[in-house]
Amino acid sequence: MTLSMAKKNLGKALLGVSCLFASACLAGDALPAYRQQSGVAGSVNSVGSDTLNNLMAYWGEAFMAIYPNVAVQVEGKGSATAPPALAAGAAQVGPMSRPMKGSEIDDFEKARGFKPTAVAVAIDCVAVYVNKDNPIKGLSLPQVDAVFSSTRKLNHADVTNWGQLGLTGEWANRNISMYGRNAASGTYAFFKEKSMGNGDYKNSVKEQPGSAAVVNGIAGDKAGIGYSGIGYRTSEVRALPIAAKDGAAFVEPEFKNAIDGSYPLSRLLYVYIPKDPAQPLPAATLEFMKFILSKEGQELVVRDGYGPLPADVLREQLQLLGAK
Repeated sequence: MTLSMAKKNLGKALLGVSCLFASACLAGDALPAYRQQSGVAGSVNSVGSDTLNNLMAYWGEAFMAIYPNVAVQVEGKGSATAPPALAAGAAQVGPMSRPMKGSEIDDFEKARGFKPTAVAVAIDCVAVYVNKDNPIKGLSLPQVDAVFSSTRKLNHADVTNWGQLGLTGEWANRNISMYGRNAASGTYAFFKEKSMGNGDYKNSVKEQPGSAAVVNGIAGDKAGIGYSGIGYRTSEVRALPIAAKDGAAFVEPEFKNAIDGSYPLSRLLYVYIPKDPAQPLPAATLEFMKFILSKEGQELVVRDGYGPLPADVLREQLQLLGAK
């Protein structure tokens, strides 16, 4: 499911989306509460997205508090690590910050005999971050492309210093210092597609092993700029408003703007599961996924800085699990 598909499925539920971001609404009846089941034991191994790493850990800790006989283990080295781990049976859940590629689905199906199931679990805004002392007001996607890409498919002249983006004084001749993710990252692939027209990154982009490392690099580099999920924002960086094209209005990376489609770098986050249509999911996996899609699970989404899914979308995801 893409974010645009999710928005179409929301329908009238969009009228109440803003209240989902208030704790009072989350504490009420808008989202289904999790109901503990008896006899749940075993293990749930999670392999995949670094963007979702902290959130998977939060979910795992809360789930193990409910079920002491379940062990949840989380490894987050990038979305590209999820499909092979699921195909090999080394993971029961595979968090991904992008949809699986067709080739990944094909490889999984060859190994397991059925297709993986994508379950949407949260909403993210991929933010373009700068150091907190940087005075720039915002950027257009063509400008972002010109900063990060060697191919500049969005038709903008190359940009290498902050003066070319309109900054003056001490910033006019300051070279831009770029931070990004490595090729295993779903955020790397998403940013490449949406901000660069699937162009090539410049060799000068400093590839980091995780989302937090990108933000920390920018925090310690006055000339720094980079991209990461909004859940990794700190007080030492600024998440810039982004315009879809030159001359358009800047849009803040906020979840209400992700839902209405005005923020151009919004996306759904997923957890993929190896659900064999011929048999039910193992109890520990099923209950873990039900917990993620519950009121309690979505409260943890908010705690980690991401956007919760509206109740109607959560119910659709529960149906994918075969949950009753």
